Amino acid sequence: MAVILVTGGAGYIGSHTCKTLARAGHTPVTYDNLSRGFAHAVKWGPFERGDILDGARLAEVIARHRPEAAIHFAAFAYVGESMLDPAIYYRNNVVGTLTLLEAMRAGGVAQIVFSSSCTTYGVRSCDPITEETPQAPADAYGRSKTMVEQILRDYARAYELKAIALRYFNAAGADPEGEIGEDHDPEPHLIPLLLDATARGAPFTINGDDYDTPDGTCVRDYVHVSDLADAHLLALDALQRQDDGFRAFNLGTGHGFSIREIIDATRRRLGREIEINVGARRPGDLDATTAIADLARRELGWTPQLSNMDDIIDTAWRWRLRRLNRAGMGVEPVS
Repeated sequence: MAVILVTGGAGYIGSHTCKTLARAGHTPVTYDNLSRGFAHAVKWGPFERGDILDGARLAEVIARHRPEAAIHFAAFAYVGESMLDPAIYYRNNVVGTLTLLEAMRAGGVAQIVFSSSCTTYGVRSCDPITEETPQAPADAYGRSKTMVEQILRDYARAYELKAIALRYFNAAGADPEGEIGEDHDPEPHLIPLLLDATARGAPFTINGDDYDTPDGTCVRDYVHVSDLADAHLLALDALQRQDDGFRAFNLGTGHGFSIREIIDATRRRLGREIEINVGARRPGDLDATTAIADLARRELGWTPQLSNMDDIIDTAWRWRLRRLNRAGMGVEPVS
């Protein structure tokens, strides 16, 4: 069993991955500056507070814990923010990754799993998306992820680094045992926003209902966060078998859900009425985006277990009930 450095391990997907690593017998060492993560999400291994841009601190942590590999989540991840302030995205996501890679080189760590994104494919009418779909990111966040993938290719070629990039589609849901969940501020994602509105009895606004889809609302490929965490564990195992080099894998289900389908599923699972308003389209939203993840299934052995909409909604709702009730809202659970 191995010690694994997990940058950004106090965040949403990072904390779920730390739990999965610990269950498999590994020791995750969370490295996070808590600017967007939460100390309460660090439960399954040592916590080292530090910034991804701090090379000396990274070197100190690597020397102390001697990790066999790194899983790299630490990144800013708001598309809209990245267009308003691209400098912080290139500094944190790109320069921060270079800082990490140099600390790894100096410390003798030659394996990394990188948290990439389907945003690297950009705004394009190409559905479903395979790993062969050309990458043409349309925002600074997606470009920063694409740049890091290229850096990993070059480091693999020059320095015998073994690297795997996992291109997620829409992460959703929460730990089935309710220990951790999605907790962004501000919250940009559909399902937690919908659940919060439902808990408050407030109307929910759909951004456009005239897309070229069966019900007029956008269709996306949702993957349960625990299934994503499993993929990182499998990627670590694959690195042991992989020759020096870089590989990239899509993580999705190949099945999309429209916004109206998610609203209907939420009504059914929670037994609550949800008032719907229709607003304007958001610039850049595609009609539909789904993944072909056959490569991950074939080469990593990854098979999603919880990435159906009922499990996604049920686990996300249990987590949000805990948060809302701690805040004094007194929301009644669903029987």
